[in-house]
Amino acid sequence: MKKQIKKHAKNILMILVGAFIFSLGINYFAVPNKLGEGGFTGIALLAHYLFGLSPGLVIFALNIPLYFIGYKVFGKQTLIYTIIGTNAVSFFLWLTEGWGDPLPGDLLLASLYTGVLVGVGLGLIFRTGGTTGGVDILARLAQKYLDWSIGRTFMIFDFVVITLSAFHIGREKAMYTLVAVFVGARVVDFVVEGLNAAKGVTIISNSAVAISERITREMNRGVTLLKGKGGYTGTEKEVLFVVLSRPELPRLKQLVHSVDPYAFVTVHDVRDVLGEGFTYEKESSEKA
Repeated sequence: MKKQIKKHAKNILMILVGAFIFSLGINYFAVPNKLGEGGFTGIALLAHYLFGLSPGLVIFALNIPLYFIGYKVFGKQTLIYTIIGTNAVSFFLWLTEGWGDPLPGDLLLASLYTGVLVGVGLGLIFRTGGTTGGVDILARLAQKYLDWSIGRTFMIFDFVVITLSAFHIGREKAMYTLVAVFVGARVVDFVVEGLNAAKGVTIISNSAVAISERITREMNRGVTLLKGKGGYTGTEKEVLFVVLSRPELPRLKQLVHSVDPYAFVTVHDVRDVLGEGFTYEKESSEKA
């Protein structure tokens, strides 16, 4: 029970930190330079530029009707985190109003910093399993009832909001807004997928057992043996799969080549690796 409470407290703290960073990106860089945004944030910024309304209050008001829909779309925990995240974003947007200064003649820098801070903030919130409501709820509804992909809904909504914003902020700043949105999306992926980037290696060889034994003995890495069959010859083969850190990759290639120079090896990126040999080692070393 205490472990669950500690986990929820840690997640809520991460949501609050993420909401603050997100709000800083909007109020410190986007608003002073009259940049737009996608989603409900873009609508809130447009309302701020046109009518002087507080972006935080606009986002809060827009999300209230969606809370009643959200319980049908999200699970209980995600809905609670979504409500916390949305309210935190609204509060910090209100708290940080007027913090930034314009960067005349350097809109590219402003858009880049907007994207980075917004991406880091949203990434921290998404990493806990929460959301900031808004388009995320609409996207999941569209997926359920219209069979649209979530990405498609986000793309259409962002395109419409940024296009409408262009009539007020101008074509140039709308294009810089697209830069901020693109950078933010990439940073979100980076934060959510994690910093534990690694390499997954698939090895097809007639000496699979010998290679597996040497990887286990010399590199101290676990290896999974999979059953395979040649598509042309129909010959039964054993396929090896191993996950390791990037610095270990050259050593693995040399090891495989020394056992079987004709082995077929494919390497692909792996992100957010969890388990023994990666996160477990870190946890044990931190406790020591």
